Amino acid sequence: MSEQAERSCVVVSPVRDESAYLQTTIDSMVSQSVRPSRWIIVDDGSSDNTAEIAMAAAGRYDWIDVRSRSDRGKRKVGGGVVEAFYEGLGDVSLEEFEFVCKLDGDLEFGPDYFRLLFEKFDADETLGTASGKSWLRVGTKLVPERTSDDFSQGQSKLYRSKCFEDIGGFVNEVMWDGIDCHRCRMKGWRARSFRDEKLRFIHLRPMGSSYHSIFHGRKRWGRGQYFMGTHPLYALAVTAYRMMERPFVIGGLCIFLGYLSAWAEGMRRYDDAEFRSFLRKWQLSRLRPF
Repeated sequence: MSEQAERSCVVVSPVRDESAYLQTTIDSMVSQSVRPSRWIIVDDGSSDNTAEIAMAAAGRYDWIDVRSRSDRGKRKVGGGVVEAFYEGLGDVSLEEFEFVCKLDGDLEFGPDYFRLLFEKFDADETLGTASGKSWLRVGTKLVPERTSDDFSQGQSKLYRSKCFEDIGGFVNEVMWDGIDCHRCRMKGWRARSFRDEKLRFIHLRPMGSSYHSIFHGRKRWGRGQYFMGTHPLYALAVTAYRMMERPFVIGGLCIFLGYLSAWAEGMRRYDDAEFRSFLRKWQLSRLRPF
């Protein structure tokens, strides 16, 4: 592996209780035809042997580092991920890296994943953040976790460091992985997730299922949409769209229930009026064809 090609990129992976999945992610990363130059795995207070798996990898590869955080007693979805990410990034100077990546510890991806993503950036100087598409194993089949092509997926987000700095990094809330892409557009960058088969990655755990249940995760998603400033008509469209995927019907309804409960409680919203105005114009423009 000493002659393996690398690119100027720092990857940070916040992980918590990922012992069933992390080794698969490590195996995927070390087999890359072009790998990032540094990978920081942040153990966010795991109660299983996640930290031991990460430390073993760091002992074999000098480009892998491990950070450990104390156990807060429970998984803190959204904000906890962002806090752990920034702890990993704490001693990193982004000026030294062309790219920065947030990568989950429950993914499996092919050996050319990063090489092909880097090529996408090389071909488009306006591309600010990108990912492949996420797929789930359902029985013996692979099923896509659907997302718009205008967003990089939260499980695997690669950014130009300049873009990451332009958008101000991540917001410490559940909807951080939607706000970032819209802020990219505000700043003149493009956000994309590519459908190329070689850019598929397998999400070993369904999105939103790591805390309580997938239904709780969908409600949290709806609350995140409200926090971000999503227009009610767009929230209805998201509900209808997500009703057509697992868990069918009820998953989409849980999103709208979360949105309504946040509205009824008077939940605070993302405190950036310019962003909310931009967001709603974009959302309504997406609804016009229908």
